[in-house]
Amino acid sequence: MKIRIGTRGSVLALWQAEHVKGLLAPQGHDVELHKITTTGDQVLDRRLESIGGKGAFLKEIEEALLAGQVDLAVHSLKDVPTALPRGLMLCAYLERADARDALLSNSGRRLEALPPGARLGTSSLRRSSQVKAMRPDLHVDDLRGNVDTRIRRLRERHYDAILLAMAGLVRLGRTGEVTQVLDPGVFVPAPGQGTIVLECRQGDDPVRAAAGALHHEPTAQVVRTERTFLAALEGGCNVPLGAHATMDGGRFHLRAFVARYDGSAVLRGEDWDADPDALGKRVAADLLARGAWQLVRS
Repeated sequence: MKIRIGTRGSVLALWQAEHVKGLLAPQGHDVELHKITTTGDQVLDRRLESIGGKGAFLKEIEEALLAGQVDLAVHSLKDVPTALPRGLMLCAYLERADARDALLSNSGRRLEALPPGARLGTSSLRRSSQVKAMRPDLHVDDLRGNVDTRIRRLRERHYDAILLAMAGLVRLGRTGEVTQVLDPGVFVPAPGQGTIVLECRQGDDPVRAAAGALHHEPTAQVVRTERTFLAALEGGCNVPLGAHATMDGGRFHLRAFVARYDGSAVLRGEDWDADPDALGKRVAADLLARGAWQLVRS
């Protein structure tokens, strides 16, 4: 069967699409990659939340799916909103890679050891709020672009340090540049971080079946916990929050936070449950009961 994969054109996105192609080809599928430029790739001079948040990296690819121009989309799950366009579905979750964040610094210093006034680059409200809460003496500045662009900007001394997802650095073979891998119990990752997800049209049973052969159910259950939490809290807004779940002995553990944009206040919660949906909803309800929405709107 011929399968046309829609993907962004960044080095990391192409790595992910090629990885999926390599998994589908042994099944006898003829796989083509179609590079699609998204709004998030085009508009680099504004903060991400001003152009639609992380969904800006999906819009044009999902439009191509709905138009029948491609059959399958490959995404980083952390970029995928919990509400999908009508007619589309997530049809497979690949086994999760490293979900943690990584610090890269020119000085080789860890986050806690960066000098006061050091300039740290990130485009993520989640990362920014956590850094500001831990190190209010640092200057946190917006940094857009793909992995290569961000690392180049660091090495050109525009920043003293930057934060990136560890999974992307592993996939691109750039872990040797990492100064510090941040503990997810302290610096909480984004919901779904480290997971590649496949999206297809509802009703396209042949493509759904092909993608389903790549599905990793334990990953799907863990990230379901995180995304249930996200759905209960995001409300269509771009909120500084993180959620990281693990599974042990048939029970899920979820650790999550919501913060004020400037990091001056952080609400944290965690709990255990055998039901991923119940766990995500309960941790979200706990944070909401303690004033999560008032905190991010203040």
